[in-house]
Amino acid sequence: MQQSVTLLDLIPQRPPMVLVDRFLGIAPDQSSRTTLLVTGQTPFCEGDTLTECGLIEHMAQSAAARVGWLCRRNGQPVPIGYIGSVSRFQADRLPLVGETVETDIRVVQEVFDISLVAATSRIGDRPIARCELKIFLNHATR
Repeated sequence: MQQSVTLLDLIPQRPPMVLVDRFLGIAPDQSSRTTLLVTGQTPFCEGDTLTECGLIEHMAQSAAARVGWLCRRNGQPVPIGYIGSVSRFQADRLPLVGETVETDIRVVQEVFDISLVAATSRIGDRPIARCELKIFLNHATR
């Protein structure tokens, strides 16, 4: 994996709606990895737990960070992405405040500006959630 980069250069979201704190890079197989330390100030936390919506948003922002890194590497502006659909979401458990979530993004299919990605989140070496996201990229807005 590549070294960490400035995260806000890679995603269109801005505080307080940022649910990724590190982009760890892209592996030789083109998958990418991000992290999120869940705190009491993390959006979508209820009590001491990150909700399903928060976990899905984290996964989507993880996919955005991957696209942003590739665009920056190629000297292109970072596009805004929109979630077209979420499918096959399964959470075995939700992250708690103080835990760090690591999420891997793998591209399943890309057609023009639409991508289908598989996201897997884990805490330590234990998978906790997975889903597929269909994402539409709007290159004209940035």
